[in-house]
Amino acid sequence: MIGRLAILGVGLIGGSLALALRRAHHVGEVVGSGRRERNLQRAVELGVIDRYALDPAEAVRGADMVVLAVPLGAMEGLCRQIAPVLGEQAVLTDVGSAKRSVVEAVRAAFGRLPEGFVPGHPIAGTEQSGVEAAFADLFYHRRVILTPLPETGLRALGEVREMWEATGAVVEEMSVEHHDHVLAATSHLPHMLAFALVDSLARLEDRHEVFRYAAGGFRDFTRIASSDPVMWRDICLANRDALLEMMDRFRDDMDRLSQAIEQGDGDTLLEIFQRAKQARDAFAG
Repeated sequence: MIGRLAILGVGLIGGSLALALRRAHHVGEVVGSGRRERNLQRAVELGVIDRYALDPAEAVRGADMVVLAVPLGAMEGLCRQIAPVLGEQAVLTDVGSAKRSVVEAVRAAFGRLPEGFVPGHPIAGTEQSGVEAAFADLFYHRRVILTPLPETGLRALGEVREMWEATGAVVEEMSVEHHDHVLAATSHLPHMLAFALVDSLARLEDRHEVFRYAAGGFRDFTRIASSDPVMWRDICLANRDALLEMMDRFRDDMDRLSQAIEQGDGDTLLEIFQRAKQARDAFAG
C-alpha cells in the first residue's frame, strides 16, 4: 500500500489513477498539485484527492510515490522544482507517451537518474481531459508499459508495478527506444491523421455541409481529434524522430494508393483493402 501518493497534474490520467487506487485500498493519502486551483478544488470535491498544494515541491514533501502526469513539455521544469525536496526513498514515475524525452528531463533536473525513477506509460485514455473526466475503470485490463533504466532500483520497479496492477492493468516492460518506436506507429501517427483530416475539412468552403452529412465512420475515425492540443503538440516534438519515420512511411503508402486510383488499378486497391481488413479483423478479434 502506498502511504502518501503525490499526483502532479490531476487530470484524466492522474485522477483516474487516484480513483482506481482508492477503490483497491492501495493508497492512504492522495495529494494533488497543478496550475489551476479550481481544478484542484474540484478534485477534492469529487473525492479524487484529499488535499492539494499549488507548489509542487510542497505536494511531494513526504510522499512515498510521486506521479508526473503533466504534458511532456512541462516535465523538466516540474522536476527542477521537486528535485531539492524529493525524499531519498520516494519512488518517481510518470505517465508520458514518449519516454526518451521524460528520461532526458529527469536527468537534466536531477543531474542524474535517481534509483527511484521508473518511467511508465499507461496505454489508456479518452479524448476528454480534466479531473471531471476521470473514472476508476480507465486502466482495467489495459496495458501499462514500464521502461526501467539501468539505474532503476528493483524496489522502485516493484512498487510501480504493484501500483498499476492494483488498478487492474496488465503491466509489461520494454526499452525506452522500443516504446517510442511502437507508440509512434500505434498512437502518435493515428492522432496526426485525425487532427490533419479534421483541420483539412474544416478549411473547406462548404465545411458546414461536409460536417452536416458526416456519418458514424467519420465520428469514429476523428474522435481522437478532440484530444488535448497542448499534450499532442508536446508529444510530436518529444517523439519527433520516430513519428517522422512513421509519417514518411505512411506518406509513401498514400502515394501508392493515390496512384492506383489515378490509374484505375482496381486489383491493387482490392489487394490493399483486403490486406487491411484481414489485419484489422485479426486485431479486433
